[in-house]
Amino acid sequence: MKRRLSRAVRVGGVVMGGGAPIVVQSMTNTDTADVPATAAQVAELARAGSELVRITVNSPEAAAAVPRIRERLDLTGCRVPLVGDFHFNGHKLLTQYPDCAKALAKYRINPGNVGRGAKRDEQFAAMIDCALKYEKPVRIGVNWGSLDPELLARMMDDNAQLPVPQDAMDVMREAVIRSALDSARQAEEWGLPAERIVISCKMSQVQDLIAVYRALAERCDYALHLGLTEAGMGTKGIVASSAAMAVLLQEGIGDTVRVSLTPEPGGRRTREVQVAQELLQTMGLRAFAPMVSACPGCGRTTSTYFQELAQKIEGYLRAQMPVWRAAHPGVENMRVAVMGCVVNGPGESKHANIGISLPGTNEVPAAPVYVDGRKTVTLKGERIAEEFQAIVENYVREKYGAKAA
Repeated sequence: MKRRLSRAVRVGGVVMGGGAPIVVQSMTNTDTADVPATAAQVAELARAGSELVRITVNSPEAAAAVPRIRERLDLTGCRVPLVGDFHFNGHKLLTQYPDCAKALAKYRINPGNVGRGAKRDEQFAAMIDCALKYEKPVRIGVNWGSLDPELLARMMDDNAQLPVPQDAMDVMREAVIRSALDSARQAEEWGLPAERIVISCKMSQVQDLIAVYRALAERCDYALHLGLTEAGMGTKGIVASSAAMAVLLQEGIGDTVRVSLTPEPGGRRTREVQVAQELLQTMGLRAFAPMVSACPGCGRTTSTYFQELAQKIEGYLRAQMPVWRAAHPGVENMRVAVMGCVVNGPGESKHANIGISLPGTNEVPAAPVYVDGRKTVTLKGERIAEEFQAIVENYVREKYGAKAA
């Protein structure tokens, strides 16, 4: 598919836009003032594959903690860029805590939350001035919660005067777009290069997001951050985010993504990173980890053994990726098939790099293994899982070798 050509923006060591691979990012939910907890969660998200991590900077305590978080991460070798999330008092925190302003790789600003009336321009300008002083890029973000109410009121009044007024929802969408673009162009007038501006207009409904980003893509060449805000929990959040972003990504729109999942009680924050990676990988836009194909099961597969093996192999592959990514370049493109009976098992296994066809109900208790389309061995007995995992390990070593020093 043809990607929309946007301006390239460098955030620390990460490039978004300009044809660069789509960047995955996430956000912590710790109290930023808690340095150990925040640094630990940032590192966890980075290990999971988040290439940018956003942290809340909402108080003097949080601002003072940012350089200490950066220092702690650097000492452990975690170089993931940190993005500061500012609302309401960002102009004060950035100017009063210069070490915070320097430690962050990017600032995220919602102009609608910067101030009202004359103060809005003054306070927004103060934040852009810090971005200029420390040579930082800025994400200008607008959503329903941070839309400038004065702008919306003016546009609604103007619309009401038209002979045939537009639908109110169309006016609201246009207000979001105009707020973002006007703010970006104002930042440019103050000296911030377009190559240091990222735009986001995150909606909470699928059709709103698609409509707004299609319009943005037509009207500007800024790098665009995609995300369905307040997507929700569990499968609802995953489906809604995927439904919205997949349409836009297929049209070549989007330079960086976040899947804003509400964690389930006790759930891991890294889930949103995994979903974002799987969305991009299943669409063929990037590769992050070997993909596991597994059949859904049917009356021929009354045993759950193939399900358990697929889950175990997928977890194993993902756990190995931090090591494999550094040592075995290209391994993220590997495909593994774990199938449950003879109907599709051999065929699907032959089309994977490595595949195993487990016996279905009443089938011979044997599991043929295929490597690069060729049957190599038939596994039997109680240690099929361990033996298949060993085959995968050997394949990775032989096929993808070791990265040159």
